[in-house]
Amino acid sequence: MSAVAEQTGQWLEEFTKQTAVSPWMQQLRERAFQQFAAVGFPNTHDEEWRFTSVAPIARGKFVHATSVPKITDALAGAEPELAETWLGKLASTQDNPFVALNTAFLHEAVVIQVPRGATIEKPIRIEYAGADGAYTAPRILVVVGADAHCTIVESYSGTGTYFTNAVTEFVVGDRAVVDHYKIQRESLSAFHVATLQGQLGRSSNFTSHSISLGGALVRNDVNVVLSEGAEATVNGLYIVNGTQHVDNHTSIDHAKPHGTSHELYKGILDGKSNAVFNGRIIVRKDAQKTDSKQTNKNLVLSDEAVIDTKPELQIHADDVRCTHGATIGQLDAEALFYLQSRGIGKIQARSLLTYAFAQDVIDRIKVADLRDQLERFLFEKFHEQPN
Repeated sequence: MSAVAEQTGQWLEEFTKQTAVSPWMQQLRERAFQQFAAVGFPNTHDEEWRFTSVAPIARGKFVHATSVPKITDALAGAEPELAETWLGKLASTQDNPFVALNTAFLHEAVVIQVPRGATIEKPIRIEYAGADGAYTAPRILVVVGADAHCTIVESYSGTGTYFTNAVTEFVVGDRAVVDHYKIQRESLSAFHVATLQGQLGRSSNFTSHSISLGGALVRNDVNVVLSEGAEATVNGLYIVNGTQHVDNHTSIDHAKPHGTSHELYKGILDGKSNAVFNGRIIVRKDAQKTDSKQTNKNLVLSDEAVIDTKPELQIHADDVRCTHGATIGQLDAEALFYLQSRGIGKIQARSLLTYAFAQDVIDRIKVADLRDQLERFLFEKFHEQPN
């Protein structure tokens, strides 16, 4: 039996156990499972997965469990045909086997519709919790009407060893403003793979913050396609220790002219951890007057921690302004010396500088209670007493 057949055979049994759904969704499921079964899980021979082995997921034994989120301040009354119109149309099941696997186990997606011109004052919060031995496939679809404003917060946690495979899709109308936050604090023995796909309308503004703090093996794909005059801000913070592995892949696609994008990803690595950052900016032939900036900064606190960073620019237009850069370094020796010369102990000085490095991303979070919660978490983490 081939490796692919062996992998997919384990999932076929779970796939056939699912409860019945509407005919259009069942067709979507079956088509997606066929796509997954044809290729199986990616391996390190695939360029997009060169630094991340998903063998622990492929070897794992998980039982499918319907993902039932806790949702607060969500809107009611989404049109029934909204899911049928958009699900399976944005995040590609052909290019990403994990998106195909998520779609194959599609049951009840969280569908949020923000009406044209509406301003939703309170954040809409969607919380998922994993359970030991379970495979869950969270699916979120957010359709924001023209000139509307909203904030979406999705968070992931859990206990034990489990596999979360999430897909979040945004359809952002013309001139709409969307703030999105994803907080990942999975169990340190859990697996987390997630794809965000955003389609931005003309002159819209989309901001997404991805905070990765937990998980044994984590992969985040963030893909945003900009229309004319759209603005996208994609920020991230990843903090790993022990043997954790986190991989962030981003793609900002300037499909039309006069688009603007900003990207800042920061990582803190300690112990024997590994991190990957691959950021791609694409400027299409007709996307003149594009303005794009991408930055990846990494703070490596251990000699055994490893970071692989690869910023990319693919520019097919000639009237653009695009910059990118990546840095990998340790704590500033002069800054450490300065703090110690002012009577601050070495351990405390290291903690203060590490906290300040992460704070830059946290300060950009506009949801006050979420920002305060993350600040407390970071403060406690970086001021832990050594064993």
